[in-house]
Amino acid sequence: MSVPINKRLASLDILRGFDLFLLVGLQPVVWAILSQLGTPGADAVMYQLDHEVWEGFRCWDLVMPLFLFMCGAAMPFSLSPYISGREPRSRAWRKVGRRFVVLFVLGMVVQGNLLSLQPGEFKLYTNTLQAIAAGYVIAAALLLHCRLRGQIVGVVLLLLAYWLPMTLWGDYSPEGNLANRIDAWVLGRFRGDPSYTWVLSSLTFGVTTMLGAWAGQYVRSHREQPGRTALVLLLIGLALIAAGRLWGLQEPIIKRIWTCSMTLYSAGWCWVLLALFYYLVDVKGYHRGLDWLKVYGMNAITAYMLGEVVSFRSIARSLLYGFEPLCGPYYEALITAGNFALLYGLLYVLYKARVFIKI
Repeated sequence: MSVPINKRLASLDILRGFDLFLLVGLQPVVWAILSQLGTPGADAVMYQLDHEVWEGFRCWDLVMPLFLFMCGAAMPFSLSPYISGREPRSRAWRKVGRRFVVLFVLGMVVQGNLLSLQPGEFKLYTNTLQAIAAGYVIAAALLLHCRLRGQIVGVVLLLLAYWLPMTLWGDYSPEGNLANRIDAWVLGRFRGDPSYTWVLSSLTFGVTTMLGAWAGQYVRSHREQPGRTALVLLLIGLALIAAGRLWGLQEPIIKRIWTCSMTLYSAGWCWVLLALFYYLVDVKGYHRGLDWLKVYGMNAITAYMLGEVVSFRSIARSLLYGFEPLCGPYYEALITAGNFALLYGLLYVLYKARVFIKI
């Protein structure tokens, strides 16, 4: 059973929905339209709507870190009875363990070839949902068993446990980085795209999630001074961006292997976005033009799975085929928009029926 809408922090749902909208709605439609223009301005926008090839950071590289960050931001709310001791922590770990398993299996459905039913094609650890699962377990351990000082020590140790081996026993090239070799050793033939790393990067997944948890905890404990809370979120975000840039002088900002510098840099932008949405929604009460994002944000896993696994394009083609002579090269953009509209319509029906699928 979900938390009643009026007791939730609206900015968290809306920011989560914004992230899902970028992934399953805006980017595919905008990309389909701009790819037909071929102008410098269109190319510049498309560049930002794609992942950086290796070193560097583009706008689109923030989508996955924001997923992990928002997962962490919700944890002080969802785990509050266990953190405070009102409920036994053993019950919390049953919840955490169940969520870890479900997320890991769903990740294999999305990118792990689980639905192919051919074990030789399975990819074990290769998806955002599995990164969230790993980060969630690490953050849960710190939140449930450590006070703030212990949590800070834990985050520092996680960063060092990633940074020291990466610095001492390899480089930061696609082929020479240690995280790449560890994935090859551990995952073997069950490994996915070798340009992304997962096993050693789980340490920094945990840091991203924990930085989100601190943001959520700060908001939860300072809601009586919302304006000041928004300002603090902004300042911490800017400090993390600066720290990530500074660390980037030694260790490059590389999203594909989730370097420590990228972890701090991307988390800084997540704090800034949370500050902006918290100020607009929870401080100023601005909901008009934003509440529709709750349709995504309050059914985030459902939106992600439907958007990534189920294609509504055949339905869109069946309904819109008459527009093909009129649209010319933009017909595929229309089909993409139709796919998005059908997905949003289904999520909207669930939202209006107050059906929120949780794991």
